Amino acid sequence: MGRPPLSQNRSMAILNAARDGGYAVPGMCCYNMESIIATVRAAEAARSPAMVLLFPWAMQYADEALVLAAASAAHGASVPISLHLDHAQTPELVRRAADIPDGFDSIMCDMSHYEREENLALTKELAAYCHERGIAAEAEPGRIEGGEDGVAETADLEGLLTTPEEAQVFVDTGIEMLAPAFGNVHGEYGPRGIRLEYDRLEAINKKVGNQVRLVLHGADPFDEEIFQRCIKAGVSKVNINKGMNKHYARVQEEMRGKPLTSVIEAGTDAMQKAIEQYMHWLGSAGKASV
Repeated sequence: MGRPPLSQNRSMAILNAARDGGYAVPGMCCYNMESIIATVRAAEAARSPAMVLLFPWAMQYADEALVLAAASAAHGASVPISLHLDHAQTPELVRRAADIPDGFDSIMCDMSHYEREENLALTKELAAYCHERGIAAEAEPGRIEGGEDGVAETADLEGLLTTPEEAQVFVDTGIEMLAPAFGNVHGEYGPRGIRLEYDRLEAINKKVGNQVRLVLHGADPFDEEIFQRCIKAGVSKVNINKGMNKHYARVQEEMRGKPLTSVIEAGTDAMQKAIEQYMHWLGSAGKASV
């Protein structure tokens, strides 16, 4: 199945429907076939749209193999599922990913570790490169502090919160998805706990929400109440990492010494159950049937 033109982009069709319907779509950070299959099974069981997210690590580890397997699983599902590359942190990697035929539907051109002007220039250039291939683009204005498995650490960089004006400057680069920094943190939140500036998120949404879809990063420890507040403030896509993958790690530990196939199957089931919970929290469950 070939990639549709940008006007029919899978990721944007999913996110536009979420924005119009007042819910958010889970973007599940997958590292292996088990997590990809768990995401597809959860989406089909809950009749929910979803997005499979891979990190650049997947390409470093397995070249195009995992990308093409994920694309096959996502695009062959009975509900809308797209394939997204999260936190592509070099121009070379973005281009390499965009050049994979029938692969990614959207790519995060994460140039947030560059100085502002270079970040903007690279984002504009890379968004155009993606668009020529029917791929939607995401960017991160400011810096969302912290790091996660498969992504370069950013905890040593100064954390900059996004302003509505800064959001507009990034939207003007041509991106379709924006990941604002409003107190959210990649990885662990640490002793300070969760401190989100909802007023800032609402102001950003008021400024650019009719031009791009807003993405929530750093959402793993959040509960349904926080998710719903973010959705009401304009978020349409929520990235989930540990909230799914910790269940696979738990099953591996609990079933140590058991036959490998039974461990794989149990781990997949555990992740699927967790993903379905997120779909209900985000309000996407049942929306694929609408």
